[in-house]
Amino acid sequence: MLVDSHCHLDFPDFAEELDAVVQRGRDHGVGLFLTINTHLTRFERVLAVAERFPDVYCTVGIHPHEAGSEPHAEIERLVELAAHPKVVGFGETGLDYYYDKSPRDRQRVSFRAHIAAAREVGLPVIVHTRDADADTMDILSEEMKNGAFTGLIHCFSSGQELAEKALEIGLYISISGIVTFKKAEALQETVKGIPLDRLLVETDCPYLAPIPFRGKRNEPAYVAHTAAKVAELKGVSSAELAQATTANFRRLFTKVPG
Repeated sequence: MLVDSHCHLDFPDFAEELDAVVQRGRDHGVGLFLTINTHLTRFERVLAVAERFPDVYCTVGIHPHEAGSEPHAEIERLVELAAHPKVVGFGETGLDYYYDKSPRDRQRVSFRAHIAAAREVGLPVIVHTRDADADTMDILSEEMKNGAFTGLIHCFSSGQELAEKALEIGLYISISGIVTFKKAEALQETVKGIPLDRLLVETDCPYLAPIPFRGKRNEPAYVAHTAAKVAELKGVSSAELAQATTANFRRLFTKVPG
C-alpha cells in the first residue's frame, strides 16, 4: 500500500470527477490520502472531502501564500478545528520567498502559530518552504527548543543542509514528482542520503505530475511513479519502499486509525 501524503482534492481541478480520481488512486495501490488545507476560510470544503471517503483524511491550516489575505492563524482556532476525527495535522504552513505572495513577517507569524498548535495537541505540522531555507531552519530550531513537536518538510526540493537540519530535529521528509525530473540531480542525490525510515511520498496534486505525466494534471494514482523513482534511488524494491513510507506515515500521523 502507498499513501499520498499531500494532495489537494478539494481544488476545482477535481470537482467534476472526484470519485473517479480517488478510485484510480486506490486502483494504483493508494490506501490512504491526506488532503491539505490551504485557506482556513475554505476548511469546511476540505473537511467535506475527507468526510466523503473513508480513506481520505485532512489537515487544517493556512498556506504561506495566503498568510497575508487570510485571517491571522489563531492557535485556539486551529486547535479547535483539529478536534474533528478526520483532521490529523496542521498546515500546510511555512515560508515561500520565491513568490512572496504574502508579507514575510505575516508568513513567519503564521508558521509559528501552526507549530504552537501542533505542539499543544501532538499532531504533526506540514511545512512548505521555498527559497527560504535559512529562515525555515531558524524557526524550526527555535520552536523545537520551546517544546518538541512533530512534522515533515513536504514536497522537498531544497538543499542538503535543510534535509540534514530537518532530520536532526526529528522531522520527516516527503518527496514529490519533482524527483523524477531529468534536471533534479541534486534532489536525487539528497534523497539517496535520507534514511528510509524518515521518507514519505506525495503528489501535491494537481501540481507537479511526475514523469511520464509531466505537464498534465497530477492525481494520487501517479504517486506510484514517484515511489518507484525513490525506490530506485534508495536501492530497494517498490514493495519495500511502499511498506516503509506507509509505516512512516502512520508513525507520524498517529491520529489516522491503524
